[in-house]
Amino acid sequence: MKTYPTQNIRNIVLLGGTKSGKTTLAETMMFEGKVIDRRGTVEAKTTVSDNTEIEQLYQRSIYPTLLYTEFMDHKLNIIDTPGSDDFIGGVISAFKVADAGVMIVNAQQGVEVGTEIFARQAEKCKKPLILAINQLDHEKANWEGTLESVKQTFGKKVLLIQYPVETGNGFNSFIDVLKMKMYVFKDDNGTREEHEIPADHADQAAEYHQVVAEMAAENDEALMELFFDKGQLSEEEIRAGLRIGIAKAEIMPLFCLSGKKDIGVKRLMEFVINAGPAPDKMVQKLKDGTTVPCDASGQPSIFIYKTAVEQHLGDVSFFRVMSGKITEGMDLTNPENGSKERLAVIYAVAGKKKEKVTEMVAGDIGCTVKLKSVKTNQTLNGGNKEWAFEPIIFPPSKFRTAIKAKVEKDEEKLGEILNRAHAEDPTIKIEYSKELKQTILSGQGEHHINILKWHLTNTHKLEIDLFPPKIPYRETITKVALADYRHRKQSGGAGQFGEVHILIEPVVEGVAPNNKFKVEGKELVLNIKGKEEYNMDWGGKLEYYNCIVGGAIDARFMPAILKGILEKMEEGPLTGSYARDIRVFVYDGKMHPVDSNEISFKLAGRNAFKEAFKKAGPKIMEPVYNIEVLVPSEYMGDVMSDLQNRRAMIEGMSSDKGFEILKARVPLAELNKYSTTLSSLTSGRATFTMTFADYQQVPAEVQDKLLKEYEANEKDE
Repeated sequence: MKTYPTQNIRNIVLLGGTKSGKTTLAETMMFEGKVIDRRGTVEAKTTVSDNTEIEQLYQRSIYPTLLYTEFMDHKLNIIDTPGSDDFIGGVISAFKVADAGVMIVNAQQGVEVGTEIFARQAEKCKKPLILAINQLDHEKANWEGTLESVKQTFGKKVLLIQYPVETGNGFNSFIDVLKMKMYVFKDDNGTREEHEIPADHADQAAEYHQVVAEMAAENDEALMELFFDKGQLSEEEIRAGLRIGIAKAEIMPLFCLSGKKDIGVKRLMEFVINAGPAPDKMVQKLKDGTTVPCDASGQPSIFIYKTAVEQHLGDVSFFRVMSGKITEGMDLTNPENGSKERLAVIYAVAGKKKEKVTEMVAGDIGCTVKLKSVKTNQTLNGGNKEWAFEPIIFPPSKFRTAIKAKVEKDEEKLGEILNRAHAEDPTIKIEYSKELKQTILSGQGEHHINILKWHLTNTHKLEIDLFPPKIPYRETITKVALADYRHRKQSGGAGQFGEVHILIEPVVEGVAPNNKFKVEGKELVLNIKGKEEYNMDWGGKLEYYNCIVGGAIDARFMPAILKGILEKMEEGPLTGSYARDIRVFVYDGKMHPVDSNEISFKLAGRNAFKEAFKKAGPKIMEPVYNIEVLVPSEYMGDVMSDLQNRRAMIEGMSSDKGFEILKARVPLAELNKYSTTLSSLTSGRATFTMTFADYQQVPAEVQDKLLKEYEANEKDE
């Protein structure tokens, strides 16, 4: 393969819901560019893109796959992405290195939730979209309905470039209102004829053409003046205006396709090359906010957007050349860890097919192997600059489960594999919770996690258990309480003795501590001699006051008392959960001249705190999450009913682009497998996001249930 200059490279990401036909379209694009000589099919498991065993098993894309084709003396890099938002991480990483998205809309379904999700992501990443209505050859294709849903979703940005003469089994031609030609396809291999527009379509085509010219002119003052003067623009002038509008994401040109029958694919590729964003017009942001132009003459620099392990190759690092030119054998430096990395080999990538190249220039996308110390989101530089490009921001998790190996000796191996899985897919997260004493595995949905489970079982031959994770509750108090505890132990020689009297009260933000209390019929006035304040790792705080007078407890034992209290806060008295927001006054106690020691006072402090806690109106707090559900209106009732059964507090409802948006606050305890339930309720047509909100007190009946469960478990143990 020759080296393509930056201006002759185009980078696109194929987007769309499951079964929209992205993989089939990618296959046809490579066929048109003669990268492959025959097209595979998803059904026959012969596509270049969906080439892993698990993708072929499910017959859908699971991983983002880098492909390329050569067309019109250009290199077109294509990233075929999964259609399920369970694998949204692949879409987000693809947007980092692509310059535009091609949104594939299924002509049978119209705009789906997935379409909206990916469009939002494109907007967040400030990447323009080109729209393509696919599968117009399907007997259930609905051009008018699909077009209406597209316009409803994307509004005035939609610019119709083509429309079909006929849909369904008879779809073999369309009117192109930019070129003002009719294209007729003679076979399923893209063979096309160019015809004049038939008389019965002339007026409609002319009307659409005028709209295209107007929208193109609006993006450039010189074009606008020209349009006013002449009343029309040439094809090249229109294209120049569209190029500006697309780059600013103010225009979404719309095309007609059958990827399966190779109808319109070549024309879409022509447009991407002629009017799509070119890398040499782009700049890339560094972490410090400054920008770097995509210039082949600049400092060599690549950004790693994905890592993987492939059979026969080992560790594979996928990258975009952000600046300069890289060559085989070049040494680059990782500014994050200072490691030197050699590009032993550079590949242009078409799925599993990898072609060795000697060099790549700014704007191109490829991969290399066997880098020593490189992760996703890292930069490698040549020269003396220490650039670090802005990282990919992945979304928070929506599904969590506890995981453990069925055989204890496999735990270490399991940990290694899970860490590797996270490196390949950062939306998979692994955390050992000291609080819950569980390994928590998080992802974007149950299907996402099940794919990982399949690999653990089938690829790595590792048997595992997945089970509902515990909830990270918090414990606190609501009122003042007193307690004292004497720890005494005698066993022949030196014994243990320590007595501690404490008062506790809740810490309330903005309320200063008091030294006068009336509790249990006693009036206490405390002499505060010292204060220590601790912000707990798990949230909230502990305030610790030394109110000892007359030497009742030696100062050297006060840290031991504190240590005992901290230990009990780490394993709360009610359910073993973390305790927070408590003020402790140590105001009295007793010592023994011989038997008192640090362990005695630690245990006395710990137990006094435990007793006081249980008398202080204790309450359990639970994590509550903000969730936003995007759902078609016909499923709204079912979704709301389900949320109400999950103790949700509905906070708002609105409509946007043909979908309902439901906002609610839901306890984490009620969100176990919510993604699965939501998919079942809506036939896979809804999605949601969730973010941590705060901790709220559990209802009384829930608290009683939790206390009973904890007591029962303690007895069992």
